[in-house]
Amino acid sequence: MAMTHHTDPIRPGEKASASGQYREISPDGVEGREVTVVRGEPLPPTTQSGATYRLVDRTDNKSGRS
Repeated sequence: MAMTHHTDPIRPGEKASASGQYREISPDGVEGREVTVVRGEPLPPTTQSGATYRLVDRTDNKSGRS
């Protein structure tokens, strides 16, 4: 099964639509740190003003819910 990645930028403080690893993307497009966020929890503050997140690795859990 192909993994779908969330390509729209997600702002800090927005609730995660899926559990997984989120990559911080700077305003000029440079990839930064990864954070693990559980679905429904807010994404943490970024290390740089204007940075956003992108889902890079969705959690595959046994319950079938991501």
